[in-house]
Amino acid sequence: MHTLILSISFSVAVSIFLKLARGGGIRIDQAIAVNYATAAALSLWLLRPPLDTLFEQPPAVWLILCLLGVLLPSVFLVMAAAVRRAGIVRSDTAQRLSLILPILAAFLVFHEVLSGRKAFGIALALCALACLLARPRAAAAAPSGNAAAATAPEDETRGSASRGWLVLLGVWAGYGCIDILFKQMARIGAGFTGSLLLSFILAGLLMGLWLLVRRTRWDARSLTSGVLLGGLNFGNIYFYIRAHQTFPDNPTLVFAAMNIGVISIGTLVGAGVFRERLSALNMLGIGLALGAIVLLFPR
Repeated sequence: MHTLILSISFSVAVSIFLKLARGGGIRIDQAIAVNYATAAALSLWLLRPPLDTLFEQPPAVWLILCLLGVLLPSVFLVMAAAVRRAGIVRSDTAQRLSLILPILAAFLVFHEVLSGRKAFGIALALCALACLLARPRAAAAAPSGNAAAATAPEDETRGSASRGWLVLLGVWAGYGCIDILFKQMARIGAGFTGSLLLSFILAGLLMGLWLLVRRTRWDARSLTSGVLLGGLNFGNIYFYIRAHQTFPDNPTLVFAAMNIGVISIGTLVGAGVFRERLSALNMLGIGLALGAIVLLFPR
């Protein structure tokens, strides 16, 4: 079980890093670019993909890899914004609820049979997402004498809540699309380790090119921190793969434990360490998400 525990820990550690990055003066875009270079190097070292056939991919796989090259860094930036605006708890839960998108794609696109159990799980997951996206109530109106002074903070609170709602939705949709693309590559027959390495390389190159076009002023602290972020990000993926190798006959255990573990530990860290405030509706959403995850995976 240590591989599962390590994978869950690395996943939550990524969210903690994103939470602390802004306060530490880290430029998250630069850290994300270095993160993919680090993850690619670690993939070469630990996963050892077949380099002799690495670039011999069908055109359909290259199209998916190009989409992943754009989506991976983009969604990482959205995740960073979500952790900053909505907190670790809601962001991690939104990310884990993204599993319903590839499940829906399996039914709508690949024509798999929809069981009553999974239909109920999808409905539960959508309810959970709605609860997580609920905006906090606006502050109570100030006395009439202070109305003008209170208007700006109230408008700022509403704007922040609106952006928090959007970035959480972006996390959910973005990670869901990434999962669908990886699953589609597996259906085509692309090797997982080689595809993962190529997606890291493309994501790093595109992120670096975007920073160069913007004439970014490089910051040594941000670039160095990207190595740490890359190690955490890759550690999550590496131990997740090892967990599947450890339990080859029980993938449901790995899927469910990973998602439930990240939501549970993320909730403890977010609420206990960072004092993130959750409404009763948000807490209901977390509970519904845990129930949905149990229902959505086959027995």
